[in-house]
Amino acid sequence: MYVPHFNRIDDLDAARAFVHEASVATLVTTGPDGAPDATLLPILWHGDRVIAHFARANEHWKRIADGAPGLFVVYGPDAYVTPTWYAAKAEHGKVVPTWNYSAVQLRGPVTVYEDAAWLDEAVTALTDRHEAGRQHPWAVSDAPDKYVHGQLRAIVGVEMRVERVDAKAKWSQNRSDADRSGVAAGFETEGRPDAAARVRDGSL
Repeated sequence: MYVPHFNRIDDLDAARAFVHEASVATLVTTGPDGAPDATLLPILWHGDRVIAHFARANEHWKRIADGAPGLFVVYGPDAYVTPTWYAAKAEHGKVVPTWNYSAVQLRGPVTVYEDAAWLDEAVTALTDRHEAGRQHPWAVSDAPDKYVHGQLRAIVGVEMRVERVDAKAKWSQNRSDADRSGVAAGFETEGRPDAAARVRDGSL
């Protein structure tokens, strides 16, 4: 991912919070034939590990060699920026459209797991994360053991050991204060206060 210095986010806690909020990522790996595979998966990032799981019927996992390099791509808010919002348009007209967005990429070796105990622990952790805070949270243990074991046979686990984190917040940081104010106001007008806030503070 191309990350100019003014868009780089070096705060690891901010990157973790961003990934936690997004909750899903696209895992990209390369098969033995050199062709790329990509699958959107719910994920958990704890410590230096990211866990997820595939449907067993998904051929992607079969093409991952043990320890093969992988890439998790996590996207957040994004929005089109019209040049009409820039103060510079009225000053000299030398402006063009762009796209603002937030993204985090996680890279590292990937391991596939078919072990039932590993899978049970992974899906329990994923479920607990998404059920937390609900008035009546559902737990894996609420379902009959035989049923759960049958469901576990239909999935395959995957884990990445994170070796590199790239976080990018492209929210007009390279523009003048006047241009950024115009972009923030434009997003507000279009009902995107989330995007406006990111322009103002440059956050993920």
